[in-house]
Amino acid sequence: MFSTASANVDFYLKMAKDKDLSQSRYWHILLHMPQDQSEIDDKAFFLSPNGQTNAKEELEATITALYNETKFDDNATACKFPARKWWLSKELNLQDLPSVKCKGFDTLMKKVDPQSASLIFPSAYINSPASMFGHTFIRIDSSYKSKMLSYAINYAANANTETENGLVFAIKGLIGGYYGTYSLLPYYEKIKEYRDSEERDIWEYDLDLNPQELQQMMRHTWEIHDTYSWYYFFTENCSYNMLWLIESAKPSVHLREYFNFQVIPPETIHVAVKEGLITTRHYRPARRSKLLAYEKHLSQDEIQKVFDLTNNKENIQVFLDDERYDIQSKRFILEATAEFIEYDFLAGDISPDTYRQRLHHILGARSSLGKGERIVISQPDDPMLGHRALRTRFQGGVRDGKGIGFIGIRPANHDITDSDVGFLRGTQIEFFNFLFSYGDEAFNVEEAGLINIVSLSPRTKFFKPISWRLNTGWDRKYLTESTKFTSNMSGGLTWANELGYAYILVDALFYTDKDLTAGIGGVGGLVAYEGRNFKTNMEVTQRIYDTGNDQLLFSVSQHYRSSQNISFSLSYDYIEKYEEDWDTIKFTFDYFF
Repeated sequence: MFSTASANVDFYLKMAKDKDLSQSRYWHILLHMPQDQSEIDDKAFFLSPNGQTNAKEELEATITALYNETKFDDNATACKFPARKWWLSKELNLQDLPSVKCKGFDTLMKKVDPQSASLIFPSAYINSPASMFGHTFIRIDSSYKSKMLSYAINYAANANTETENGLVFAIKGLIGGYYGTYSLLPYYEKIKEYRDSEERDIWEYDLDLNPQELQQMMRHTWEIHDTYSWYYFFTENCSYNMLWLIESAKPSVHLREYFNFQVIPPETIHVAVKEGLITTRHYRPARRSKLLAYEKHLSQDEIQKVFDLTNNKENIQVFLDDERYDIQSKRFILEATAEFIEYDFLAGDISPDTYRQRLHHILGARSSLGKGERIVISQPDDPMLGHRALRTRFQGGVRDGKGIGFIGIRPANHDITDSDVGFLRGTQIEFFNFLFSYGDEAFNVEEAGLINIVSLSPRTKFFKPISWRLNTGWDRKYLTESTKFTSNMSGGLTWANELGYAYILVDALFYTDKDLTAGIGGVGGLVAYEGRNFKTNMEVTQRIYDTGNDQLLFSVSQHYRSSQNISFSLSYDYIEKYEEDWDTIKFTFDYFF
């Protein structure tokens, strides 16, 4: 037995060497090794002591272990590494491998029954540092018709974002302070998490993968599901690690090679489209989107009735007998009430027993009214119609009667003056935004933004959110002409309709001059839409500093989106200064890629 195994090992090691198999791209995909070192940091993933940095030794150790099994159950090498075994068997035509029984893996494959797959994108959740760019994971569909019975392959940092400080999470996520792990769980759990609890619309992009390719993806998922790697917010994150899985199924695509620095969730969908992987697309609205659709059909009195029924302040039979409402209005009121009861339960506002009792009564009442009209939920623009993440900016204009030019670059991702096609209105997420100017024979740093987040959430009949924004970095929007380090936090209210939105905010801020200078300010803004490709932004700010000085700032811009990744704008800015106020007119060309 030993001599036969030894002979087989020697034969296949020589064949692998002759074919230079350890240097093949696919072997490096299975090892998550983009160059000379695997991105998987768990030593248990490697059979060779040097396997993390030596693909040749790891391949030789795998062949040797497959022919020298000491355990023949789930702990066998062939059971732990089914994707490696499958690929090596195909490449080397392996014969006479020891017989093993992989009950765990076989049970998984039977349960998941992979037939098709989709790349899932829950939209951005601006109030969570972990999800401000959105998220991507893979759904594996079986032969069942219901997608709720599918399974989701997810990758995430091992951090509890509900209890851990958001700033701490952001810092640790940037420097690799968490392990990241893969998990496989029912899709309905992810629906509950993203669509219901976090109020995030979900986009589903079906992938051009056949069942055989999906079986190999599942084999590889089994290999890595108990392993860990360091999680990095901008690079080795949830979205990037999905690309390894797709390439393990279909190595003819080259998704990871599109990314050199940051990997932002929507960008992974963009490259999947570019590689021809996306076949069809589906929209799954959040519970909040459903409630907003009901809000359009209900009067203020009817919405109050929803609140009363939700909080058990209205007798259901009395409501059903009320002749002030026609039968369709009653249907919509009861349907909205059921959604709101779910909403309150997921938010932790009511107990499970109260939730079950109230929902049962509402659904019983609704069923008594028979089938009626279905609420129409407006589908937002597909995120793939939005601009790409990296923006280059070129500006020319006049400041105080003198010519001035600007050039800027921003790796990520969107601001409220950019086109909102494919993005949430009133949201802004910028990291590392740099803008430089040259004028009057001087070169200046106009802006060096570290982070700039805005959430202008409109108040509606159902929802009363607080709008806020946070900005930290260097800019020249203060009383002196030099560039100052600044940080400010704002809070306020936003109102919106189909034509645009308006907001008022209160600012608390500081900047570094000779000494630390603090101030407060009031902000008023208006954003108006003139069709799909035109957008006007206007904002006025009045500040009062602890030095006794005050300052007025005003800006207005007209934006035009000429194509998905090209836009033009004309703007005017006024900034009060100690010596001479700044009046700046600029023409802007933006290119996204």
